[in-house]
Amino acid sequence: MTTAHNTTSPQYPFTAVVGMDDLRLALLLNAVSPAVGGVLVRGEKGTAKSTAVRALSALMPAVDVVGGCRFACAPAAPDPGCPDGPHGTGPVEHRPTRMVELPVGASEDRLVGALDIERALSEGVKAFEPGLLADAHRGILYVDEVNLLHDHLVDLLLDAAAMGASYVEREGVSVRHAARFLLVGTMNPEEGELRPQLLDRFGLTVEVAASREPDQRVEVVRRRLAYDADPAGFAARWAGDEDELRGRIAEARELLPRVTLGDRALRQIAATCAAFEVDGMRADIVMARTATALAAWAGRTDVAEEDVRQAALLALPHRRRRNPFDAPGLDEDKLDETLEEFRGTDEAPAPDTNGDDDPDPDGPDGGGPGGGDGPEGGHPPQEGGPEGAPLPPETGLPHQQDGEAPPTPQAPEQPEPEPRPQGGAAGEKPAVGATEPFRTRRLDVPGLGEGADGRRSRARTAHGRTTGARRPRGALGKLHLAATVQAAAPHQKARGRRGTGLVVRRDDLREAVREGREGNLVLFVVDASGSMAARKRMSAVKGAVLSLLLDAYQRRDKIGMITFRGTGADLALPPTSSVEAGAARLEQLPTGGRTPLSEGLLKAHEVLRIERMRDPSRRALLVVVTDGRATGAPGAGRAAGGPLARASRAARLLAADGTAAVVVDCEAGPVRLGLAGELARDLQGTAITLDELRADSVSALVRTVQGTRTTHGNRKAA
Repeated sequence: MTTAHNTTSPQYPFTAVVGMDDLRLALLLNAVSPAVGGVLVRGEKGTAKSTAVRALSALMPAVDVVGGCRFACAPAAPDPGCPDGPHGTGPVEHRPTRMVELPVGASEDRLVGALDIERALSEGVKAFEPGLLADAHRGILYVDEVNLLHDHLVDLLLDAAAMGASYVEREGVSVRHAARFLLVGTMNPEEGELRPQLLDRFGLTVEVAASREPDQRVEVVRRRLAYDADPAGFAARWAGDEDELRGRIAEARELLPRVTLGDRALRQIAATCAAFEVDGMRADIVMARTATALAAWAGRTDVAEEDVRQAALLALPHRRRRNPFDAPGLDEDKLDETLEEFRGTDEAPAPDTNGDDDPDPDGPDGGGPGGGDGPEGGHPPQEGGPEGAPLPPETGLPHQQDGEAPPTPQAPEQPEPEPRPQGGAAGEKPAVGATEPFRTRRLDVPGLGEGADGRRSRARTAHGRTTGARRPRGALGKLHLAATVQAAAPHQKARGRRGTGLVVRRDDLREAVREGREGNLVLFVVDASGSMAARKRMSAVKGAVLSLLLDAYQRRDKIGMITFRGTGADLALPPTSSVEAGAARLEQLPTGGRTPLSEGLLKAHEVLRIERMRDPSRRALLVVVTDGRATGAPGAGRAAGGPLARASRAARLLAADGTAAVVVDCEAGPVRLGLAGELARDLQGTAITLDELRADSVSALVRTVQGTRTTHGNRKAA
């Protein structure tokens, strides 16, 4: 009989996780040496990322804490600045290592803690409610879908992880407490990437994917079903393996201080970081700490070349991203060449078993560092089943997966295609590459929004410059001190004030109204018809859209993409935070056929209607990339029922909803019809040419949606 899984069930055992060698190794290295800096786990959905992370907590050694301390101070060395201190000689609690999960929708106060401002003003005391950073001290902080967290929360989280302390500052009242934890984040790249500067703050990164080996997939399913049927019994069968691994972690921790990082290894680390042009020095430090932890994990007191190589594979791929569309990865041939060049003369020569200079590819080291099963290997040993049955053969996970790599923006133009076989779409031409992207002008949505923090349009946000004060709506956010004092001052006599303290009531509190910038939904409507199909012209159009995608990435927007050609319009990319997915769709975009402009605009109207219901606070910016031509069903262009007339009606429908719009005019040649400008007027938006889209264009005027809508308003008034 199947028993229901509940919150009191034992965790899925770490040693029962099948495959995923890189992930298990990275987690274990951080368990041995938390100074490595945490792990970022990238991978597709359903690959047991969360299961492996949660299972790690059961392997961590238990900790002693001061009894009653909310900040988990160690009895032997309590934090001198602990808000619950100073600690005397009191009871000691012995408890398992905590694993604290940070939900995606957490607030800043929930993360760092909150001060009771009312008591601070009226009583002069620091009444502090600890947050998740305090709960995670001396434990594990797990952030699932870290790429979906608000940027300011990620900044606070990584700052605390780097400094080992959390600071809460509110209107001159400050609290500091220790916050040292093992940081583990997981993410699905399909839902958007982290900024490169935030990626750099994670010590290690690993890519995970489901195995393509049927035997291994069968074993995964078999174990999961066994665990769901009897969690306690399944955990008991793996208890011996868990104890053995727990003991090995403890031994590696004891050995770690005695590991020597020699000059040769240091030179290899520095040369590797320089060869891959990694910015800053954090990569060198993380590699050094990782190589040291690898040696301790292998039971050695000196760092070997195999440790340096494995450390590079874990610490450098995510630091190689220079462009937001670049895929993390590392050229292993280049890595081996660099290590060989800086091997040094003190390295013992490798045994020559074949009588020549080439190593035996089938030898024990042919699988790369850590490939063997002995204690010198860098990877954790493959665990057998509880009855000693071996697992299915492992398949090494690539460090950069071809199927998931985002496109490079400088993709070369494809060669002329072979004639299409019969049955292909009539008039369709294959995709062409985009020109090199450029920095675009900022396109704003008019008015003042209240959407998610970003960098595009003006909005009331939790961060930014203070523009006023108001009564709190729910929990108090940022206190406006002057307005609070001003509200409380007239009532001091009636409230019987005595002494210097200010008598403050809840009704006196005022929170600051701040103005910053928000992220928007940028919906691209791209003309892929035959009128745009000239190869050089379409390359320029794709380059412009790619540039706008890059701008959307930098401004923290969601993006969507509609393409129209032939007889209709397609939602090529539903609204998402992954601009990499948008770049991939753009590169694969074929062209040819008629120009159903009205269908593209009507599709945009439908998509925006649905998105307003899903996320009403996120305002939209419609970007139509076209030359303005419209063809389709029979009917003269501007005559009633003609393609241009239908497109005009669809554009006015969008304008009636208040949709902010920009038309990127792609018309080329000495004779211009000006159809894109007419479309922009129907949309009550603005039209800009490809040249004017460039931020460095000398001839372009500064154009915003707000300015154009103001112009339309003046014309109507006239």
